[in-house]
Amino acid sequence: MKKGDILELNIEDTRFGGEGIATLEDMKIYVKGAFPGEKVSARLTKKRKTHGEAKFIEITEKAEYEIDAPCPHFGTCGGCQSQHVPYEKQLEFKMQSVKKLFNNDEVPMGEFQGIVGTDNQYEYRNKMEFSFGDFEKGGELCLGMHVKGSSFKIVTTDSCMLVDEDYRKIMKMVLEYFREKGFPHYKVMSREGYLRNLIIRKAYNTQEIMVNLVATSQIDFDLEELKSKLLELELKGKLVSILHTVNDSLSDAVIADKVNILHGKDYITEEILGLKFKISPLAFFQTNSKGTEKLYSIVREFLGDEENKTIFDLYCGTGTIGQITAAKAKKVIGVEIIEEAANAANENAKLNGLSNCNFIAGDVTKVIQDLKESPDIIILDPPRTGVHPKALQYVVDFKAKEIIYVSCNPKTLVQDLKFLEEKGYKIEKSLLVDMFPNTPHVETCVLLSHKNSQASSPSL
Repeated sequence: MKKGDILELNIEDTRFGGEGIATLEDMKIYVKGAFPGEKVSARLTKKRKTHGEAKFIEITEKAEYEIDAPCPHFGTCGGCQSQHVPYEKQLEFKMQSVKKLFNNDEVPMGEFQGIVGTDNQYEYRNKMEFSFGDFEKGGELCLGMHVKGSSFKIVTTDSCMLVDEDYRKIMKMVLEYFREKGFPHYKVMSREGYLRNLIIRKAYNTQEIMVNLVATSQIDFDLEELKSKLLELELKGKLVSILHTVNDSLSDAVIADKVNILHGKDYITEEILGLKFKISPLAFFQTNSKGTEKLYSIVREFLGDEENKTIFDLYCGTGTIGQITAAKAKKVIGVEIIEEAANAANENAKLNGLSNCNFIAGDVTKVIQDLKESPDIIILDPPRTGVHPKALQYVVDFKAKEIIYVSCNPKTLVQDLKFLEEKGYKIEKSLLVDMFPNTPHVETCVLLSHKNSQASSPSL
């Protein structure tokens, strides 16, 4: 067995990240996108002493539980990974893979309360970032997602099932419009072209829609006609914001050099658990509104009686978790590195009539050093990289009675929990929340209490 070989593999198990596990010649082989019970063909890309990695080619024999994927783009589009797996089975695999991470690192889960699924397996997203490009070099303009396993190819996903019909109508119209105009998409390598992204947000509960065209400044084009065509569309939601973002960055990320308002305002409003939140063009906001309500309800239940307590909400984004916990709290202090998001959090607090919230813009690692208050409870909701080690030490130094850790990456979560355990915290409860059906991603919520605290842990 050598690198480049095509292997026929029986997938026996799974691990976090959507990787199937097979055994060949007494070696574990990991295959992204493969599931237990399948037989797959895969090309060996890495070979180590203890394991190998292989790139999925195709399923040669289906697992007994498999179903037909309903989306016509599935298999080509790099967005969804598990539409052919029944939803209950997806939840089972996610739960197994997270529990395995905890077990492998010998980190307890406390009272493990299982996994909470979402109500909508499809049409659940409140934001999609589509890319302009081509499927074949020099081919017709496409608008959609990256092709599975490709960094440059784009497949038009105008029947995408993760979003509702309003998204599909908007992207079809925009694609047809720019195909007729003959404008080129931006090419990262040559740094030439005009069209980069189409970002659509639709607040699930308020039905407000934002359309944001991201393009370079290489072509000076009047977008009034496009705006008129968008406003003529028959949509179920309310199109309240049409934006044009100028992005001349060399990277593939969406970076706003300038944002022009073509229609309406530069934000939409979503309601979560009775509170209103303004969402600006580039602000982070959980992409599943109904799933967010479930997740934050669990955080609130884990908090128990927060009356007259000071709460730190670190990595707070637009302040959603902090504000949802603020009703009975004495004070909520949030820290967020993105200034736009922190400003939005303070605006949202005013919008919701919450005078006991203060959100600070800055790096958690630095801001946390200057906080004078002593928290009773700390909420951690970091990015995928986890909590910075310096920040985590400051968290420990506060000696808060309780910590609630919300994580989108259980790999970094278990490392942070290990450190917190070593520093005197006990894991009381844990629960998984599936916010991202048909993908390998899952949120993990953990309640910790300080071993020296006399406070009894709240019960669900």
